Amino acid sequence: MGDVWVALGTAEFARIVWLSLTVSLSATALAAIVGLPCGAALAICRFPGRRLLILLANAFLGLPPVVVGLALYLILSRSGPLGALALLFTPGAMVIAQTALATPIITALTHRAIEEPWQEYGGALRIDGATRSRSIRMLLAIARRSVVTAVLAGFGRTISEVGAVLIVGATSRATREL
Repeated sequence: MGDVWVALGTAEFARIVWLSLTVSLSATALAAIVGLPCGAALAICRFPGRRLLILLANAFLGLPPVVVGLALYLILSRSGPLGALALLFTPGAMVIAQTALATPIITALTHRAIEEPWQEYGGALRIDGATRSRSIRMLLAIARRSVVTAVLAGFGRTISEVGAVLIVGATSRATREL
């Protein structure tokens, strides 16, 4: 037990914490960049396949991290379609895995957050001549508390998930020890 307390004060521990925070914040930012406009677009745009996309966003809320990790492992491994990028077992692979886990959460929650304001203010925005992209920005501002909650839920998923990250982000030293 004494060794654990000594390890907590080491530079290695600080490096691990910094890497975890950096990867999780980067993944959350990428998921927000994709998920916020996608969720808002699903709330205000009508197009063929929209209901299927909403269903998939909601279904992927509970996406098992190990499934994401295995899929990315196959895609990023040397024989996979993106193997030439040599991302496997790097922080970049960890960011990709966590982004894949957080994006459906942010998308689905943003969709729900924007639906009601769109029903209330959508007509006024259309009468004022707002474009769809301007409407999305306005609605994200109107529903900012719910949008912040969506992003925080995405961050909660990225910071707490280890299944996918262990598969695609394990260090080469750790894989040699296995």
